[in-house]
Amino acid sequence: MGAHDYMYTIVMNALPTTLLPQTLPALLARVWWLETELARERARTEQASQERDRLRVAYEQLRIELELLKRRLFIAKAERVDTAELEREFAGKLTDLDAITPKPEAEPKPGAQPHPGSPCPPGPKPPKPDRPTPKGRRDLAQAQLPQERIELSDPAMEQKVRQGQAERIGFEESSKLAWQRGGYRRLVFARVKYRVLGPSPDTTTLVTTPMPPETLPRCLAAPSLLAHIVVDKYCDGLPLHRIQDRFARDGLPLDRGTMCRWVEDLGATCGATVITAARNEAMSTAFCLATDATGVLVQPIPTGQRQPCRRGHYFVQIADQDHVFFEYTPRETSDAVGQMFRGFSGYVQADAKSVYDLLFVPPEERKKRAQDDEADLGVRKEVGCWAHARRKFWEAAVCKSQVAREGLVRIGRLFELEAQWRGQPPAQIKQLRNQSLRPHLEAFFDWAAPQYEKVQGERGLLRTALGYALRQKEALMRPLDDGRLMLDNNRSERELRRIAVGRKAWLFVGSDDHAVAAGHLLSLVASARLHGLDPEAYLRDLFRVLGHWPRDRYLELAPKYWAGTRGRLDPAQLRAELGPITVPPPLAPTA
Repeated sequence: MGAHDYMYTIVMNALPTTLLPQTLPALLARVWWLETELARERARTEQASQERDRLRVAYEQLRIELELLKRRLFIAKAERVDTAELEREFAGKLTDLDAITPKPEAEPKPGAQPHPGSPCPPGPKPPKPDRPTPKGRRDLAQAQLPQERIELSDPAMEQKVRQGQAERIGFEESSKLAWQRGGYRRLVFARVKYRVLGPSPDTTTLVTTPMPPETLPRCLAAPSLLAHIVVDKYCDGLPLHRIQDRFARDGLPLDRGTMCRWVEDLGATCGATVITAARNEAMSTAFCLATDATGVLVQPIPTGQRQPCRRGHYFVQIADQDHVFFEYTPRETSDAVGQMFRGFSGYVQADAKSVYDLLFVPPEERKKRAQDDEADLGVRKEVGCWAHARRKFWEAAVCKSQVAREGLVRIGRLFELEAQWRGQPPAQIKQLRNQSLRPHLEAFFDWAAPQYEKVQGERGLLRTALGYALRQKEALMRPLDDGRLMLDNNRSERELRRIAVGRKAWLFVGSDDHAVAAGHLLSLVASARLHGLDPEAYLRDLFRVLGHWPRDRYLELAPKYWAGTRGRLDPAQLRAELGPITVPPPLAPTA
């Protein structure tokens, strides 16, 4: 029975029989109107409920964004968590994780501090070394600095010394640090002029000693000043206009336009010589290339109208522990990345950005896509980054996600285990990883898969974190293949920090050509630091000898080999800013 029939029955039973003919049509109309209003109210209620649900979702998303902004702006930019709180919260889970780690056969690293349940058997922790107690002011006599001695005397006591009433018995010495402006000097190169006598006075000729080879011929700056400018900008992040102001304060009027041309010429010269030789070696011999990218603004070509800066990109490539390269590309595309890695076969560690996907396509498929006759036939394997995976769980954990906090605990255990065998030979690291790290990795993905199924239909940071980890499973498991591979790609981000810090001061590069040249100089500075060289001293020596060096031996001038090459040069010739350089014979190839 419908609602209308039900109401009709009630009305019929309630009304007197004499009133039925007069009131029945009005009552039925009233019932119909009420039913219509009820349906409208129900529809409005349903619509309001849907709108409320949408507002709740939007509110939750805004709350999450606000939490992240507050964390990054007012607390810390680092992805820190309270590890003690996490250990208390997931004490039972940590015990379960400890239980899945078998005891390895290999011996632990001497001096390592094992975690309970880790592959190294727990034992008494060595006492933490006491911090030395400060003993007053530091001894400046140990610093390798020029010394200027100032003797202070008491006029009254000196008068008594002259009268024979007192005598000097020594000095009480102390030190202060001083600064003297002006480290520049003018070099005068006096080339001998000769008069060559002929058979007659009319045939006499004049001959001047020719200038020796230079990296930048006819340049106003000597190698030491060129290296100083390059390090100021690309190592310390100073823009050229500030370097110009500092030079002016020291009495050297040198405009930034001239310095800009010097820097671009140096970058192009080093890129065509030393960088090319080092890059060819890395592409043919490197085991793993770690890479990442960051943006940079490029000044537009002047057209008479105001234009915004274009956006270019720097890619960093770290070839094992040998070389660091900064490659500039106007556009961050798969084709540009493929050209940078062309011909390389080995491991590539990067984040999960789509521009890297082409690198890991089988060579046969790349050959079909190739537009030119010579396709890239390199075979590469992807290595994931657990620091990137952890970052996404950290963002979800900041927004009070319990599952994300458990993910942080699980990932933290991976890094704890990895730290215990750091410094061991690669073969032993691989063995320890397969014995102790593999169970934790497998347990992580076994836990992440069902958690992702629960939130797969919801938008949010937790779904992003779990989805990233599961899609990157094969790449994140790759460090088990070889002990030389690393769990994270943080070394690439550390190198890119040079550009991120510098661009806050110099803001943009002048052109694409200047960006390429700057990348070559950044590569030399980063590689010099990688091998423990003073960047300014290395660049000064490089600019001094580059013009004399044979074209087929530029690799000897790379930072990786510079210590051995420098030891075979004449120190007196190297110290001179200009003059001949005796190039030593090439070393015999090693077997």
